[in-house]
Amino acid sequence: MHSLAFFASLLPMVASHGFISSPPARRPGNAYKAACGEQPFYQQSSDINGNVQGIQQVLGKDQTDACNLWLCKGFLLDDNKDKIQSFSLGQIINFQITISAPHTGYANVSVVKTNTNTMIGDPLIEFDNYASNAGLSPNNTAFSVRLPNSLGGECTAPGDCVLQWFWDAPDIDQTYEACVDFTVAGDGSAPAPSPSPSPSPPTNSVSASTSTAVAATSTSAVGAEPTPTTAPVPDENECPADVGEDEGDDVADDEGDEDCPAGTDEGEDDEIDEECPVDGGEDDETGEDIDPIENSECPAEDEAAQ
Repeated sequence: MHSLAFFASLLPMVASHGFISSPPARRPGNAYKAACGEQPFYQQSSDINGNVQGIQQVLGKDQTDACNLWLCKGFLLDDNKDKIQSFSLGQIINFQITISAPHTGYANVSVVKTNTNTMIGDPLIEFDNYASNAGLSPNNTAFSVRLPNSLGGECTAPGDCVLQWFWDAPDIDQTYEACVDFTVAGDGSAPAPSPSPSPSPPTNSVSASTSTAVAATSTSAVGAEPTPTTAPVPDENECPADVGEDEGDDVADDEGDEDCPAGTDEGEDDEIDEECPVDGGEDDETGEDIDPIENSECPAEDEAAQ
């Protein structure tokens, strides 16, 4: 009788079948046997494509909280540590699915947080008409998903998260699950965008201008002709005889005489007569010095002429 009951528990699984063939997914092991019992262990070991409802029929009232069939069909990390994958945020992940008996339903692949059995974000891919009875679409068994950058620091330790394939066929009340264990490579942070290259400062033009300025300065300082020096213009009241006066000069400067004894330049009209020796430089009436410039006629010359 027990044997008949065991084989009867396998009957619901023949209606339809499906499982992940790549990447490697969780499978039943000793930890699963301890949590869910021997019958579910042997059932899933003989046909990995079985559905959740078929396991529930086997367990009946014996199902415990340790056997969570609605997360990866109850399969545990402890039996699958050799299958943990390492993915990078934004990485494209290719899936291959085995569907041996199609039944129209809904399917998706999502990132599931294992300790709460909740989806992180939105499904990575969804199918509203999956494994149709009218015929399988090629993308039902081969498709790709992208690991979202929005995971941030999630899924960095083994067992934190799984990629769960979920297929539900409501017309026959059968649900299929399969899970891929993974960790996010690195610290789980999204790579920083590459900074845009900063424009280089126009050092060439500045250097060229500076070089030109230096060259111009050097040319002016070294190769330029010396500027001729212009002799200072003597003051009109300065007497050229006072500068560099030779000894033996017959001309004496009378005290108080402000005129230049050196006379005037050649070619100029002689407006000033020489001092008259008869006057002796004194005025008979006043005794004051007589300015030679005002004495335009000499009486001694008139007497000699007579």
